[in-house]
Amino acid sequence: MSGCGCEFEIKDKSQSRVLKQLLLINAVMFLLEISTGWMAQSSALIADSLDMLADAMVYATGLYAVGRMPASKQRAAKVSGVLQISLGLLVIVDVLRRFFSGSDPDSMLMILVAILALIANLICLKLLSQHRDGEVHMRASWIFSKNDVIANIGIIISGVLVYLTASPIIDLIIGFAIALLVIRGGLLILADVKMEQAKC
Repeated sequence: MSGCGCEFEIKDKSQSRVLKQLLLINAVMFLLEISTGWMAQSSALIADSLDMLADAMVYATGLYAVGRMPASKQRAAKVSGVLQISLGLLVIVDVLRRFFSGSDPDSMLMILVAILALIANLICLKLLSQHRDGEVHMRASWIFSKNDVIANIGIIISGVLVYLTASPIIDLIIGFAIALLVIRGGLLILADVKMEQAKC
């Protein structure tokens, strides 16, 4: 029936289902990465775990936005961007702390957990693929997952280089790079929100 709103209802249900799955995946990976990152003394893993936490928070705010007015979706995306930037800055502080206090990252643990995280984020990208050009809060989710895949590959490379060189500097560099990637993602989301608001 024309004008019944069925199309919007289906879209909202689809978004909610995807966001719930993404929230679960990222919450589980955050717990895995933060615990193993701490044990492995890896700034890169800790950085990625906080990125997973930021993503989980983003998906939670995205769930709040589903079915609401465009202004609510823009606010949810804006909160997501601010969270990303804040956690990215926290990671930079941790990298600097480890640079001055020293660390001895476990390369094998880094590689193993990063491979698991990469698989998880590829699943997230697959789930989001049908929404990548959708509303602002879903586009934000797509940006997060793309950044996460890049970060995971970086950690795997970092783990291999730490193993080959026995130097923690590579881990710190990758951790710092992930933090910058997270901050850049947050800035892109805020720019996207600003463009959406300008259209209204």
